[in-house]
Amino acid sequence: MAALPIRITGEPVLHSVAAEVEVIDDALRALVADMFETMAAAPGVGLAAPQVGVDARLFVFDWTDDDAVRWRGVAINPELLVSPGPIGEADEEVDSEGCLSVPGERFPLLRSERAVLRAIDLDGEPFDIEATGWLARIFQHEYDHLDGVLYVDRLAHPFSKAAAKAIRKRSWGVPGQSWLPGRDHLED
Repeated sequence: MAALPIRITGEPVLHSVAAEVEVIDDALRALVADMFETMAAAPGVGLAAPQVGVDARLFVFDWTDDDAVRWRGVAINPELLVSPGPIGEADEEVDSEGCLSVPGERFPLLRSERAVLRAIDLDGEPFDIEATGWLARIFQHEYDHLDGVLYVDRLAHPFSKAAAKAIRKRSWGVPGQSWLPGRDHLED
C-alpha cells in the first residue's frame, strides 16, 4: 500500500465522467487499499478514483458520526438518490466543506439532507446505505467527482467568485498539478 498523488482542479480526469468499473480484481483491490491510505494521510473522509488520476466510478469513505458509529467502505459503480435540496443560503459554519482536489480551501454549499447510496462492494455484492447529515454530504460530494463535478463548481455567489479567485491565486485550474499526502505541505 502507498499514498497516491492527489490531482488538483484542472486535471482533465477530474472534469470528466468516470468510466464504469468492469472487473473487480486484485489490481482494483490494490487501488482501493492505496486510496484508503491516501485518504487517511491527507486527511480526508472521502476520496474518488478520479482524484488519484484513475478513470473509474468508485470512491472510498471513512467517517465517524456523532454517535461514534464508523462508516467505512468502498462504493463501486454507485447510484445516488437524494432528497430535494434545501432552499436558501448556505451557512458558512454549518455548510462548509472542502475537497482534497482544491486543498486548503473551504466554502459553504447547500446539500440535500438525505441520500441513499446504492453500489457494489469489493466482493461484488450490492448494498444500500440510507444516509443523513454529513454522511449524505460525503456521498453527494464523492458521487459528484464521478460525474466530473467539483464542489466549487456548485458554489453560489459570492462563494463561487472567492473560489475562482483562490484557484487563480494558486495557479491551479490547469493540467499536471498534484500533491502527495504525507510529503507535500500545501499552505492554507
